[in-house]
Amino acid sequence: MTSQTQGRHGPKGIEARGVVKTYVTGTSRIEVLRGLDLDVRPGEMVAIVGASGVGKSSLLHVLGGLDACDGGAIRLGETELHAMTDEALVRFRNRYVGFVFQFHHLLPEFTALENVEMPLRIAGTPAGERRARAGALLERVGLSGRVTHLPSALSGGEQQRVAIARALVARPALLLADEPTGNLDERTAADLHQLIRDMHAEHGLTSLIATHNPVLAAACDRVLRLEGGLLTPA
Repeated sequence: MTSQTQGRHGPKGIEARGVVKTYVTGTSRIEVLRGLDLDVRPGEMVAIVGASGVGKSSLLHVLGGLDACDGGAIRLGETELHAMTDEALVRFRNRYVGFVFQFHHLLPEFTALENVEMPLRIAGTPAGERRARAGALLERVGLSGRVTHLPSALSGGEQQRVAIARALVARPALLLADEPTGNLDERTAADLHQLIRDMHAEHGLTSLIATHNPVLAAACDRVLRLEGGLLTPA
């Protein structure tokens, strides 16, 4: 694999030990992750399945540093997330982790190209470089003719392709995808499944994908089930 296609920092594994995540609403206390352990090898593509509301999104959020866990330890490569300051965690997340969500969260007032550029703009990448990298990724995901379109002018599948390009433009080592095809029709979802698999291989990623879709799950290297706050082989 060439340096052009491999993740900028090389693939990273995921190691989680005893992870706890609790939510408090009013007088209720809900423990969604209960001492969870996880190992994902560098370069591996792993699916997380489970019922709605079981905590798949919460798991991805704490693994990617979007949310703090309430107990346990998380290591991405050689970096221990639980030991980082908030500022250091933001820098790490922006450099090493790409996120794709069920609802794409594109900025409605920006074009497809500008949306994909955004992580590089935040990182201070020169304008010429970020436009070139964003344009190349949009071409790769089949949207070379849609770069100047606003999200409102794109179909659901096209919007999710923009979101995938945005997740990869900073050349992360890790891809965390939360129901990336859950809001799409069957044919569009199948096309996105193939794109995600292709991008995983081309960019030398380590990928963790939460999904209800059995076809996408079956295409991964392993499938784990989240139930009762713990992970088991599916």
